[in-house]
Formats: sequence, C-alpha cells, structure tokens
Amino acid sequence: MADLRTRPLYSYRDDPSVPQFDDRGPIAIMDGECALCAGGARAIVRFDRERIFRIGRTQSTLGAALVRHYGLEPEDPETWLYLEDGRAWSGIEAIIRIGARLGGAGRLLGVMRLFPRPAREWFYRRIAHNRYLFGRTDMCTLPDAGLRARLLE
Repeated sequence: MADLRTRPLYSYRDDPSVPQFDDRGPIAIMDGECALCAGGARAIVRFDRERIFRIGRTQSTLGAALVRHYGLEPEDPETWLYLEDGRAWSGIEAIIRIGARLGGAGRLLGVMRLFPRPAREWFYRRIAHNRYLFGRTDMCTLPDAGLRARLLE
C-alpha cells in the first residue's frame, strides 16, 4: 500500500488531473463492481447516522483520479481509499477508520488493530485478491436509493 501520510492535507485540490468536487465530509472510494465492496458501501450508508459520507467508485473519472493521486491504481484489487478532513488512508486502515467514524457496530473493525500491521495487511490482501468470489455487481445499478444519492461521479 502507498504511504499516504506523506501528502499534504487536501493535496488533490492542487492536482490538475483530479476534477474539482465538493470534498466536505468523509469520502470512501472502492471497487464499484465488487459485491463485497458494494456491501461495504451499503453498510456505510446504513450506519451513517449523520448522513455525511459519500462514496465513489474506482471506475469513475473522479474516483480513478483520486486513487492515482495517492499512488494507487484503480484496477488494483487492494485499492480502498478513505478521505477525511484532507487526510487519506488506504487498504485495511481505511476500512478500520471508516468503522471508527461511523461508530456503533462499525467500531468493531477496530479489533483488527490488535493484530500486527503485517498480519492485518496480509488478511486484507487475501480478501481483496479474491473479492470476486463474493460475486460481481454494479454499485450504480443497485436499487438502494440511499446509496445512489451518496455516489460521487
């Protein structure tokens, strides 16, 4: 995974390859064709009581530009990006931080921090590289109106 901590806050705003967008609130970028990721997106919408999270797909112009800005590749199965207050996290750390931000049951993801970072990353990579075993879908065609309303394109 890329070391995203080396980037200045909101560095994507100065990157001409990243389209301008409303970056208020937390943003999760993930594979829009993975059923497991789509389930994660639905969980974010369901547990986001403040209704502030927005979700992007690595297949969209904006999502692809953002992940490339942070040294990730949209086609890489390990690509998950989380942006909050101008900071960025990727991979399992992104997922853990999303859970913490959502609160409630989402905080259970923090249990993963009990494991050493290499073990967490190994576990994440195994799931990421086999994610299509859980099925394929198009996140944008899901009948969930709540999710569609939060999609960044």
